[in-house]
Amino acid sequence: MIFLKLLRESYYFAIHELMVNKTRTILTLLGITIGIFSIISVLTVFDSLERSMRKGIDSLGSNVLFIQKWPWSMGGGDYPWWKYYQRPDPSMKDLREIQKRSVASEGAALFIEVSRNIHYQNNRVEGTEVLAITHDFGKIMPMEIANGRYFTPIESNSGKNVILLGSDIAENLFNMLDPVGKKVKVFNQKLEVIGVLKKEGEDLFGNTSDRQVIIPMNYARTVLDIKNMSTTIIVRAKPYVSNAELIDELTGIIRSIHKLKPSAESDFAINETDIITQSFDQLFRIIALVGWIIGGFSLMVGGFGIANIMFVSVRERTNIIGIQKSLGAKNFFILIQFLFEAVFLSLIGGSVGLILVYTGSYLATSVLGFEIILTWNKIAIGVVTSSLIGLIAGYIPALMASRLNPVEAMRMNA
Repeated sequence: MIFLKLLRESYYFAIHELMVNKTRTILTLLGITIGIFSIISVLTVFDSLERSMRKGIDSLGSNVLFIQKWPWSMGGGDYPWWKYYQRPDPSMKDLREIQKRSVASEGAALFIEVSRNIHYQNNRVEGTEVLAITHDFGKIMPMEIANGRYFTPIESNSGKNVILLGSDIAENLFNMLDPVGKKVKVFNQKLEVIGVLKKEGEDLFGNTSDRQVIIPMNYARTVLDIKNMSTTIIVRAKPYVSNAELIDELTGIIRSIHKLKPSAESDFAINETDIITQSFDQLFRIIALVGWIIGGFSLMVGGFGIANIMFVSVRERTNIIGIQKSLGAKNFFILIQFLFEAVFLSLIGGSVGLILVYTGSYLATSVLGFEIILTWNKIAIGVVTSSLIGLIAGYIPALMASRLNPVEAMRMNA
């Protein structure tokens, strides 16, 4: 009961301070508001960016490895770029041997990407991403087909002139018509549309299948010189097989295919999505630190402001403190009373900052279409940070108030 009474009185004193000295209190709490807004907005935006990034990376598959000519990480940049440039691109032979020898993989596929224009009657889409794939690509990188079907093994192996369209491509070429069964023109040749991919939208990196078309690799070999193109082999690990185990197996297989001596450097790179995640983790940590530093200065200014308010409050209420002490109030009671008041004031400033972050998140999500969510853990960080600033800023004034001599305190304003 005493604690609740103390809490209620501290609340009333804080509200009274805010009402009586509006301008002074608002300007003081502005520092807390700006500080909390800076810190929580940075954390919220980059938390949303990280969530979107991880969603995009997870769509690639955490247990999918990418065998390529170039590594995603240059290892500090000391390795001469021309050595990477002289490496051979993964080949169909490499793929067949991996499919034949690997026991740790669930499947493997090879793909290439090119940009071409695509036509249907008088409609045309320029610069369309054309993805040529081997048949198992659909098992390794699952794709949802909204209308139609995937390639059959016979179509993939025979290199039949069939094609899958991304949802945006289908909409731009056919408007309201059903594309399945119709023929589009790519590479100056007609291909039959057998399916349309489900609309998925863009990930953080701007990647999307909506503006993509997919053709069988064996058909692409009849219209493209894939030997002189950048190729990628993707391999998915079996359940309960770690990426490290699969990397070790693939390294041995490819070195054997390329007939590399034990002392020779590998002429290929095996990349995994963790490399991207680790790079972005470092970036987000740095940006979060910058946010804390920027917000920290504002919080420091706000903290000094609250301390100033509390010193003034102690001076104005010296007589009341003397009366409370003469009636038996302990030093601890006075100390807690003023600490609560400082925390309440700080929480008011922090709450305004959180409201601004929430409003900004809602507007950004509505206008930009990028989902920014103020999560409960960020709200908790804002509340705890505000409380700590109030606690630290109000401690010395509260301590000073608790140590006042009751007789001298009542005489001061007598």
